[in-house]
Formats: sequence, structure tokens, C-alpha cells
Amino acid sequence: MPPPLPYSALHATHAGIWIASPDGRTRAVGRGEATSIAADAPTIMLNAPLVAARLGLPELAGLDLLELFAFVHPARFAVPTPAGIARALDLDPPEDEASSAALLLKAAQALLARVEAGEGWAERDGAWNSAQSLARLRWPWVAALGQVLRSPEKPERGLFARLPEWDEEARRPPPSPVLLEEADTVDRLTRLLGTGGESRDGQRRYATTAARAFDPRIAEGKPNLVLAEAGTGIGKTLGYLAPATLWAEQARGTVWISTYTKALQRQLDKETRRAFPDPAARAGKVVIRKGRENYLCLLNLEDALQGGFQNRAAVLAQLVARWARYSRDGDMVGGDMPGWLPTLFRRAGSTALTDRRGECVYAGCPHYRKCFIERAARASDQADIVIANHALVMILAQRRADEGAPIGRIIFDEGHHIFDAADSTFAAVLSGQEAIELRRWIIGPEAKSRGRRRGLAARLSDIASYDEEGALAIDAAATAASLLPADGWLGRLSEDLPQGPIERLLAAVRAAVLARADAADAGYGLETDANIPPPALIDAAQPAIAALEGLMRPMAKLRQRLAAVMDDGPDWLDGQARARVEGAIAGLVQRGQTVAAWIAMLARLGGPVDPDFVDWLAVDRVEGREFDIGLHRHWLDPSRPFAETVLKPAQGAIITSATLRDGEDWAVAEARSGAAHLDARKARIAVPSPFDYAAHAEVLIVNDLKRGDVAQLGQAYHRLIAAAGGGTLGLFTAISRLRAVHARIADRLARDGLPIYAQHVDPIDTGTLVDIFRDDPRSSLLGTDALRDGVDVPGDSLRLVVMEGVPWPRPTVLHGARKMAGGGSAYDDRIVRARLRQAFGRLIRSSGDRGHFVLLGAATPSRLLDAFPGDVPVLRVTLDEAVARVAAAQKAGVDDFLSSHLSGTVSQAGEETNRS
Repeated sequence: MPPPLPYSALHATHAGIWIASPDGRTRAVGRGEATSIAADAPTIMLNAPLVAARLGLPELAGLDLLELFAFVHPARFAVPTPAGIARALDLDPPEDEASSAALLLKAAQALLARVEAGEGWAERDGAWNSAQSLARLRWPWVAALGQVLRSPEKPERGLFARLPEWDEEARRPPPSPVLLEEADTVDRLTRLLGTGGESRDGQRRYATTAARAFDPRIAEGKPNLVLAEAGTGIGKTLGYLAPATLWAEQARGTVWISTYTKALQRQLDKETRRAFPDPAARAGKVVIRKGRENYLCLLNLEDALQGGFQNRAAVLAQLVARWARYSRDGDMVGGDMPGWLPTLFRRAGSTALTDRRGECVYAGCPHYRKCFIERAARASDQADIVIANHALVMILAQRRADEGAPIGRIIFDEGHHIFDAADSTFAAVLSGQEAIELRRWIIGPEAKSRGRRRGLAARLSDIASYDEEGALAIDAAATAASLLPADGWLGRLSEDLPQGPIERLLAAVRAAVLARADAADAGYGLETDANIPPPALIDAAQPAIAALEGLMRPMAKLRQRLAAVMDDGPDWLDGQARARVEGAIAGLVQRGQTVAAWIAMLARLGGPVDPDFVDWLAVDRVEGREFDIGLHRHWLDPSRPFAETVLKPAQGAIITSATLRDGEDWAVAEARSGAAHLDARKARIAVPSPFDYAAHAEVLIVNDLKRGDVAQLGQAYHRLIAAAGGGTLGLFTAISRLRAVHARIADRLARDGLPIYAQHVDPIDTGTLVDIFRDDPRSSLLGTDALRDGVDVPGDSLRLVVMEGVPWPRPTVLHGARKMAGGGSAYDDRIVRARLRQAFGRLIRSSGDRGHFVLLGAATPSRLLDAFPGDVPVLRVTLDEAVARVAAAQKAGVDDFLSSHLSGTVSQAGEETNRS
């Protein structure tokens, strides 16, 4: 065993602060003493940014146990709480908050003991070199590691030498036409359910209907389309995986499964293990594919490790390098990197380690053959199942259709989000942030601190030396791009010193928005309709159009020259060079389309309104601070381009969700999914949830809270959470109210042993917050839209959902136009009902779940209440009555309270709501 650590441990929550001395004795302390102890000597703590927030400090330095865990066990997850760390290390969880401080000492000792053991430490390789690099950065844990980490017998290979290379393979031949038999589909479903599993009638009907999407297509542009609504508990994931895996096996083709949330991607990844239980076989059969911004860029990491990062950021880079050595796929967002790791370095961030600025040099990169992004792209060409997200699938479907190799079979899970995903994907935004990223892609980063140029000239230097016209086009594109906004553009606009035609355009946009915005919106994002623009904006648009047209011409010319070089096939154009040129062509096409959309948007200013689009001007702000300015153009109905560019080229598609329709109205599902724009065969199926909602849940609408009274709102949340004994998901429509309520209730609840966490307050990523909430049945979680959908917390950890009010849509320019086109208030009602369905769906996730859904909205219209399952009781009650019912359920036990008491006590709680 390693020698006892000479450090104290600090544990801070809303309930109090405790210090454990090196001998394990623990005592409670105040904030001042805790701050003094942490400042005087190295102190062990768990999640230093969170501890700093609990102490009311901007930051706090110390021995963060999570950093040591990330070093010892990279690519391994642990819930970042004392209990979670204890379970990850096979220690006894602390009995209470006071004993958590001593647990931190034991956990640190256990981690160091694993390092000292050596042979039993699975992540031993590379640790010595990493520790030496961290020592030069004065990482606080190095002293303790130095006593237990032995130097290896043989020199360790560096990270970039250790990573495997991907192999180039030809794309799969077209799949064979296959007609799935109903009996075969049911047999495959039974196999996926496994021993002891039993497919229900609804799940079997769902699976056999979904199988029709894999039938051979009867005509071009007419995919086999299945619209499938499956209530919670049906098992729709296995329901569509059964025909998908069967077709992929028989037809030797690839099925793309698209989701909206990363949580569902992780769930799907686990479910596919049923179809491919052998890990080695599964690695080639199932691929998770995400956008480039999710993956570690090895070239950026190399920059960071060679001095591009300083201080705390450099420590992050070393820990990321440790993780990269053991990562399955290099996915930094939702993959096997613990979500809490980047949040430990709040100001350093991990975004600089991903390819977020389009700077990739493709085959020009020395790590190209080991690139995580390229490996995932090539693996997806050979896989049976590719799990991706809506935005990426929409982008790739367009690109591959243009290349003559469309995505043939697609399953859109969380299909109720297709409209929103298409709205973002097919929109045009000419803003400072978008323009400066285009400038960087063409010219390259202009900051002197970067040691490498990554513009077109750097990526295509060999082309320039081979083809004179191509070289001239590169130079012309760089010259034209210099008219785009450069670093510091936002500061120049605020000082009324714009440079260049695009910055002057953005200055005119800003002036127009500030002149027309409602003063009541000050401090938040501002926008105004682009119709009837001021003369100054129209005047600024013409030079901007000229500048953008001047950029398009050399981009188009360069694209032509690159295509000519590809056709000519010179001797030096090997596989890597060809891939680099193909990447440049694809980038030029994509960005050329973007510039064309910008020009069209500017040309429309002051002209007749295009009925297919909605245009507006915006100044984006966070807490009163401007971060972007621009012009926006969205499709009035984004399902139209989605249907045209994604669905029509496909052979078949399944669009599925638990909340696909608005009640019984399939027309809403067809309109929002794009199906209404297809002249194609459509199959529809709706399978209701098997759950007994009448016995397991009830909806309470609190009718005596004053709207806008934050004090009353905070009191309501406090009383309801206390009555439930935690286990509460609190949903808000505004971040400001979430923060105000959290500030009022966190300390009081924590003192009662009910920890509470919050988005936009705690310095923890959303996924990790959900993990913490799921792990502790007495904890509660406050959040906004991201927690209303896609959060899966079955069991006793979630037994109460509280919404602060009716989730009406925000009255934006875009929403106003769609509301007018979509039926006025009926359009708003559909949106609200969908949001209520999704929020209620968080409560009952399995047959054993029970609980309450509380809506703090006295003015909730009865017409909205059919958003809830038809058999669930919906009651209008006072806050006192709601608290009493929640407390009674908690006291009596969730096993039998609701089923035995609901029918007999409805009249005592209030009149049952009229659902008509």
C-alpha cells in the first residue's frame, strides 16, 4: 500500500462544509475557514469548480480527485459524487455528507494503490510519459504519483505511434432486394429479446409494420415510408432493430438510425449488443457517427501538447491524451470521455481540441491515417447499423444523393424532432461568427500563436505548384476572403469602427435591431423582422453582395480546377492526395452553397416577400453581452427541403416516436415529418403504451400561485421536493427563473438531506447532471428544454416532475410567421401539447414507475389536457393539496398508494378536470 497521504480533504455542499484531516477525523467548518485551509496547503476535493461554487469563489486550486481518476482510469466513467466514486473503486459509499470528506482520502489512497500494483492496472501503458509531462506542468498530483509509479522496463511508445491506422476499403456494393417475411421478423425480435423475454402483441405489430420500410422501392422518388407511434414501454427500439438487422444481414446493406439526443444514441449503442453480442464482431457491424465537432482532432492535440496550451489548459491536454490512448472512437461529446472531465477546466475548455472551425487538412495531416473522424466515416461505409443524429444524417443524405450514392434505408427515432432539426439544417445565417469561420477556412488562422497555417493555400500547395490556374484561384479566393470579418470584429462594431463591406453590413443590422427592438427585451437576444429594412441596411447590402460574389467566383474556379486535376490523375496524386482534394472539393461545394444563400438573402432585402421563407435580423446576447450579429433566413416549412433532399432519394424510411401525432391526428405527423410532401406509399401504426397510468400516476394542476411571483414559485418547488423526499425533475421555461428558484431553495433542501443540482448553475455538463440525478434517489434536478426530452431515468430516482407553467412557445419572428400560416392559436396549442407529452413521458419509464406530474399553472386551458394519457387522472388543486398528495404517496410507499387511493380521494382533492 502507498504511504498515507499528508493532505486534508474538503467536501462542500449546500448543506455544509467538512474537512477531513490526514488521520481521517472530520469536522464541520465555515466558508472562511475552508477557503483559508484550501489556500494554505494542497487539499483533496471532488470537482474543484463545483466546490468553488459552493464556497462562493470564482475558482479554487487543489488536488481534484476527478483529475486523478481520469489519469488512472482514462475512458472509464464514474458518477462524480462521493458515492459514485466509491462504487467505481469498490469502496463502501459514505453514510452521509459529513463522512464524504474522509471518503475522498480513502478514494485517493485506493487510486494510488492501483498505480502501485502495476500488473493489475489495465491502463498502465503511457502513464509514465504522461506523468513526466504533467510534472513539468506542476500538476498537484505528481508528488503523490511519484511515490507509487514505477518507470517501465521498456520505453513507452508515444500516443501517435500507438494509435491504430484505419484501412481503405471499397464502398459496399448496392444491397440486394429483399422482402422480409413476417415470421422471420418476429423470430428476429424474439432473439433480440433474449432468454426470458416475451414480445408483446403491440411490439410484434410495430416490428412487422416497420419491416415494410425495407421492401424494394416501386418507383424513383417514392420511398417506402412508415410512420410509427409507439407509446412508452412498447419497446420500439428493439421493434425496429429486429427488421433493420435482419434486412442488413440478408441484403448486405447498411441501415442508418438517426436520433435527436445523445442520450438515445448511447441507449441504442447498448441495445445493439443484443444483436451482436460478440464485441469483436460488433465493432465492425455497429458504428456511431457524429459531426466532426464531436471528435478529438489529433493535429490540434499535437499542437496543444507541443506548447499550444498553457497552464491549466496544458493539464487538460495531457489528460485528454491519456484518454485518447484508450478511447474506443475518440468521441469527446457523449462517447467514452467522462462528460465531467472538460468541465474541470472551465476556462480552458476542450473545444479547441476538436475540429470546430473547418481547419482540417485531411490527407495533408501527419495523423490522417489514424484520424478518429476518418476512421468513423470509413467504418460507416462497411457497417450494418450506423447510429447518427438528425442533423448529420440530413447533411450526409444531401451530399451522398449529389454523389449518386444516397443513404438507402433510414430510421428516424425521436421523429417528433425532425421539424426542428430540419429547421436548423436548411436555414441560412449570415452572421459575424459564420463569416469569420469561412474566412478561417479559406485563409487559415491568423493568430501568430498558431504554428501551422491551415488555409486553402496550405492544404493545396501541391495543386498550386502543379496547376497555374488553380494557384491563381487560391490566391484570388484568399484576397476575396480578406473582406470578410476578421478577429476582433465584434469589438469594432461596438465602437462603430467596422472594417470591410461585411462588417459594415453587420453594423447596419445591429443599428436596425437596436432601433426597433422592444426595450423590455434588453439584456437578452434581440430581433426584428427583415421586411421594410431601413435605407442604411439596403445601402450596406449592395457592397456586401459584391464582396460575396467576388468570393464565389474564385471558389467556383478552384472547384473546377481541382476536378480537372482529379480527372488528369498525375503521378503524384496517390490515395491520400486524392482524398485531400476530394475533401477540398466537398468543402468548396458546401461553402459555395452557403455563400449563394447569403447572396440570395441580401438580394431580397427591400424587395417583395418570398412566401416560402422567413427573414429577420438579430443581435444574439447572453446575459446582456453581445456574442453575434446577423441576418437569418429559415424555411416557413422546413419539412419541404427535408422531404425533397433526404426522403425522396431514400429507398425506405421509418419515422417513429412516442409522441408523433397530435392526439389522433395523423395529418400533424405527416406535415411535420415531411411525409405530406411525398407522393409515396405510407404505412401508419400507433401502438398505445401498455402502462396502467390510472394506477401509477396523476397530474396535478396547482391553481393558487400568482403568476410571475418568484418567491411563491420557489416556495412551491421547495415544498413539493421536500414532500417527495427528492426524486424530482423541475422544468423551467426561463433560465433566469430557474436560477432564482435554485438560489432560494438549494440550501434549505440540502440541510434536510435532499441535494439539488441545476443546469446553468452548477459547472457540470447536462449529461453528467442526469447521471448524478439517476444515481441518487434523494437528489433533484432543475433544468430547461434539454431535460424535457430524451432523459431516461426509470425507477425510484424520478417520482415527481414539476413544470413552472404552461410551456408556451417564445414569440419570435419565426414563430409568429408559422403561427399565422399554421392556424393561429391552434398552432400554439399543438406545440404546447407536444411539450407536455414529452415532459410527462419523463415520469413513467417502466412498468414499476409511479409518481406525480405537477403543473404550476392556474390558467392552464382545459383544451390542452388531452396531451396526457387518456386514463391518467388530471386534478386542479391548491398547492397545499398538491403537497399533501405528493407527501401521502411518499409516506405510503410507491408500491400501492396510487392504485389504492386515487379512485377514493379524487373528490377530496378537487373537481376532476373536464378534458373536452
